[in-house]
Amino acid sequence: MMKDYLIKAYAFDGTVRIYTAVTTNLVSHAQEIHDLWPTSAAAFGRLLTVSIIMGAMYKDDQELTIRVDGDGPLGGMVATVNTHGEVRGYVSNPHVFLQYDSGKLNVGKAVGNGFIHVTKDLKVRDMFTSSSVIQSGEIGDDFAYYFNVSEQIPSAVGVGVLVNEENKIISSGGFILQIMPGCSEESITKIEEVIKNLPPVSSLIEKGYTPEDLMNAVSEGEYQHLETLPLQYKCNCTKEKFEKGLISLGKDQLLEIKEEQNHIETVCHFCNKKYYFNEDDLTQLIDESK
Repeated sequence: MMKDYLIKAYAFDGTVRIYTAVTTNLVSHAQEIHDLWPTSAAAFGRLLTVSIIMGAMYKDDQELTIRVDGDGPLGGMVATVNTHGEVRGYVSNPHVFLQYDSGKLNVGKAVGNGFIHVTKDLKVRDMFTSSSVIQSGEIGDDFAYYFNVSEQIPSAVGVGVLVNEENKIISSGGFILQIMPGCSEESITKIEEVIKNLPPVSSLIEKGYTPEDLMNAVSEGEYQHLETLPLQYKCNCTKEKFEKGLISLGKDQLLEIKEEQNHIETVCHFCNKKYYFNEDDLTQLIDESK
């Protein structure tokens, strides 16, 4: 299977920035971790793809946390991404399977109405959050609207996840195209035509399209390659982080836990890894919380 990676390029005489990515493996991994049913997998896979591309727009140790807070049966999704091609996240309800009459997965209904919230930790000052209204719940349209409204960058976003009848991820990936100042009306017209006639991204990746092939399709073959970035679903949880979280509960609550059950098991939302703390561990945490 093709490795997951992203490429970044300029096109249309340097007036358009384009990112294309294949994310099939990391979305498959996320589906396995979270036991995602088809519509949950399609929605979450699209969010992971958009998020990991957005992470590539930043630098150094900056991080983004992206929340899709819809009122549909999915109940909301979260993704956290860094600039190194690493993403993690979770879905409130992983067991959603909704289809249109055509048999296509109904991601929009699963997501519902609500808001997208993007929190940026740029490691230089306080974190800040920008938001926009969910437009269709199909994720691609919603993030195109987010870029246009919240960041004032005219953008096209195409993301897709293909899930087969056995609930296996066949293909996943996407692109984000952003128009920079100085882009001519002629170029904008050409871009609109290209995007309108582009087949679904997931079907192109199923046929074997690489990020370079996607870039060729979106840019009509004329682009200046800037960067290639390997991508993966990766959680940064550790037992030490959960220890700090437990210590923050305070001495009284930890004593109560120790008296009632003698142990505690914590579970990471992002990767479902479990961390077990026995009676001795709790005693040590109580001492540290004083």
